[in-house]
Amino acid sequence: MALVEDFFKERKYPFIFTLFILLICVTLFLFTNSTSNPVAFYSVIQEQPPLGTSQAPPEYTANPKEQKLPTNVTNVSTEKDQILPQNEESEKIEWKLCEDPVNVDFIPCLDNFMAIKALKSRRHMEHRERHCPETSLHCLLPLPKGYKVPVPWPKSRDKIWYDNVPYPKLVEYKKDQHWVVKSGKYLVFPGGGTQFKDGVDHYIEFIEKTLPAIKWGKHTRVVLDVGCGVASFGGYLLDKNVITMSFAPKDEHEAQIQFALERGIPATLSVIGTQKLTFPDNGFDMIHCARCRVHWDADGGKPLYELNRVLRPGGFFAWSATPVYRDDERDQQVWNAMVAITKAMCWKVVAKASDSSGIGLVIYQKPTSSSCYKKRKENNPPLCENQDGKNSSWYARLNSCLTPLPVDGMGNIQSWPKPWPQRLTSKPPSLPSDSDAKDKFFKDSKHWSELVSNVYLDGLPIKWSSLRNVMDMNAGYAGFAAALVDLPIWVMNVVPIDVPDTLSIIMDRGLIGMYHDWCESFNTYPRTYDLLHSSFLFKYLERRCDIVDVAVEIDRILRPNGYLVVHDSTEILNKLVPILSSLNWSVTLHQDQFLVGRKGFWRPMSS
Repeated sequence: MALVEDFFKERKYPFIFTLFILLICVTLFLFTNSTSNPVAFYSVIQEQPPLGTSQAPPEYTANPKEQKLPTNVTNVSTEKDQILPQNEESEKIEWKLCEDPVNVDFIPCLDNFMAIKALKSRRHMEHRERHCPETSLHCLLPLPKGYKVPVPWPKSRDKIWYDNVPYPKLVEYKKDQHWVVKSGKYLVFPGGGTQFKDGVDHYIEFIEKTLPAIKWGKHTRVVLDVGCGVASFGGYLLDKNVITMSFAPKDEHEAQIQFALERGIPATLSVIGTQKLTFPDNGFDMIHCARCRVHWDADGGKPLYELNRVLRPGGFFAWSATPVYRDDERDQQVWNAMVAITKAMCWKVVAKASDSSGIGLVIYQKPTSSSCYKKRKENNPPLCENQDGKNSSWYARLNSCLTPLPVDGMGNIQSWPKPWPQRLTSKPPSLPSDSDAKDKFFKDSKHWSELVSNVYLDGLPIKWSSLRNVMDMNAGYAGFAAALVDLPIWVMNVVPIDVPDTLSIIMDRGLIGMYHDWCESFNTYPRTYDLLHSSFLFKYLERRCDIVDVAVEIDRILRPNGYLVVHDSTEILNKLVPILSSLNWSVTLHQDQFLVGRKGFWRPMSS
């Protein structure tokens, strides 16, 4: 009591009062700062160790509770929530809008105008091949004026919003062939084509009638359509349970592949020029060309040798073009050249016919035995020598030789896959014959079936009914795609060039895919996929490239309102959250292992 009296006598109470007020202010400051930015408050918390890189993670529990977190992040977990720390470097990212000459439909590796201008030759379509820039895209592409959420499937097969792909050139150029017609706010696709005078449905039936052994959707499941136009052939084959990889170059037929993808039909930008197609050896059941404008006899037949490479033994090449059914001198020269080259390749004509409109068709078949190669009088073209036995088509030059027929572990020519849909779940012919490979394949299939059912479909905040175009960025055996096969979607299965090559196995299963290096831009237009899926991919990418650049590419090819799903270690998710948040994406975390990012319509202001 005396101590208190002394305090007042010495008039020290103003100091005590000031100290008291200061303590209250500091407490309020700390409380406010921690509640408004918990990520900063908890940044000293030690990170959990990575979950590992195995594709067989622990058991998953569906339908967990959700809790909102800051910076557009939701952490969903049945266990104690983990708040991911911000990456200080990523927090500093400031995005700007790309400016001219980079437009709304810019494709970095195909629109490298400086590299194209410097080419010494364009004779072999070199200017339509990949020429990636040395530096990555460090800006975000604007949206087309009036861009809308795409027309949903299946209506999109027949009409799309004009404002989403505002290119009328093809409408005028092909107006008499009914490829595409402008109708008010829509572009309408009547199902016509240069060779489809009676409609694409009639044409598809005509092919099977010409050769019943094709058996659409049973024997013939995976098709490659060369020079596909707007991909109506592949679009209508979907009704037959046939999945078609449609491709064409980015050329004067403005936006034809963009039309196809906007319609919800599988397609990619590619060309048969000087380099191999980014597909495996012996992958496709059938290859189709309807007036595809490829000079098959060029360079001694190299384009045909490339078709031979990607066509499986016993597969068919359906060719509908004027040399098949016209007698003028130019067409006959082409036909005679085809006869000579296909004979040297041991292809045989198994059917030839003309339909009621006068359109002609010839169907070739690749051999199922090497005996014909041995019986040739001249070893021309020779058989290729593939020393390591690997598929190596990424930036590889076209061959001047014939790819040998694939053999199994016993030395026998690989068999045709089982009829669809059995081939999806049966042992693929290209799978190594040892028991370990077989066990690994079936365990992988079971794992993805359970994971997709328990987590992806029931546990993640994804509106699956809104999706059509899906890409698996690190497909493995395509277990993710196989588990989604009953949904009205299609999956582009991408096999990165720096992981084990499984693309032949994927196509044996009756699915489509291609090779790619994710340190470069993908051959597609902007805004062409609804969902991108990545399972333990970024650990490989970090060794060679900046994941910020990969995020920019993902933002480029993903449609507004589209999703990115990343299944990876905590360390990787920690790095991705602030990058995606800087793009104004909403981000959800599930069980500390799954990140779901959703792209919005946000674009930075133009400078």
